[in-house]
Amino acid sequence: MLTLMNIGDSLGSIGTSIMEPLYWAVSGLIVLFHAALSSFMAPDSGWTWTLSIVMLTCFIRLVMMPLYAKQLNSSRAMQTLQPKIQELQKKYGADRERLGQETMKLYKEEGVNPASSCAPLLIQLPIFFALYRVLSSASTGHNVHGFWLQRDPQLVDSLSHAHIFGAQLSGTFMPINNGFGPTQILATILILLMTAFMFIQQLHMLKRNMPPSAFTGPMAQQQKMMLYLFPAMYLFMGLAIPIGVLIYWLTTNLWTMGQQYFIIRNYPTPGTPAYVEWEERMKAQGKNPKAIEAHWSSRARKAKVSEVATVAATDEAHNPVVARQSTSRQTVKHDQNGNRQVVRRQQPSKKSRATRKRK
Repeated sequence: MLTLMNIGDSLGSIGTSIMEPLYWAVSGLIVLFHAALSSFMAPDSGWTWTLSIVMLTCFIRLVMMPLYAKQLNSSRAMQTLQPKIQELQKKYGADRERLGQETMKLYKEEGVNPASSCAPLLIQLPIFFALYRVLSSASTGHNVHGFWLQRDPQLVDSLSHAHIFGAQLSGTFMPINNGFGPTQILATILILLMTAFMFIQQLHMLKRNMPPSAFTGPMAQQQKMMLYLFPAMYLFMGLAIPIGVLIYWLTTNLWTMGQQYFIIRNYPTPGTPAYVEWEERMKAQGKNPKAIEAHWSSRARKAKVSEVATVAATDEAHNPVVARQSTSRQTVKHDQNGNRQVVRRQQPSKKSRATRKRK
């Protein structure tokens, strides 16, 4: 039992050490924005801290835009491969092992990494978690995270006691100790707004940027469940979350909704209602939608191929490969952009005459 507790403590310490640099950065940014706003606003005003939280959220989302762009390119490259993947499924549907091998071979030939569309999301999660922990701990004033807030307790006290519309930024809807007051009213408004925006965001994605095939089968039922499940979770979780953190959540939901609207309008998924409208707009502007789509889908593949070529060229420079029997052979080629590519092929070994006679 003690051993399990020690392991748990060690894992907790490791997690804290990993998150500490993010706490440091987030706390530094909110202190920086607060100092800038305090030059012409009251430092202890709830509006000063509210605008600091909004600016912090928008800045972090802006910094992460390249990750969204990479995720978008990777998703589009995967979408263009769906017809070929379906052909492989029809051909090797009964042989799961062969299907997996052929699918991975297709990914390698096209220069597409299926994990690339998930990696940006995994990178974003620790950043959002750090933002939540810093704001939550600072607004309550307990177990404060982040060096720049820890070193200045007066700032933490200012944030935790700041008011907006008569509600305390560190206050929560529950528990209701002094009756239903301004804190509960503002918390209710913020919770309802962020829940509504999340529902609208998911509904817009489902109706505008999902192909008709997504509305059939078990996956359709799961999507409908998530449409109502996630907003319901927000609704109940918000009851115990400080006002300051609810402001962050509302801001990030608004940002996500605007970003999603822009992406669906300008980079829609093929085969969706939004894509049909986008094609009509492009044709009305005298542009070729197919050429634009081909350019988008090639971005991720070009980046992947260039990366592989660079690694191969570096490996060749440091570890020259001599082609012999029973070894791999490689050919150096150049693509249309002049990038160097090293193509490796496996050369079958030649058997001796005596070995062939024994057969």
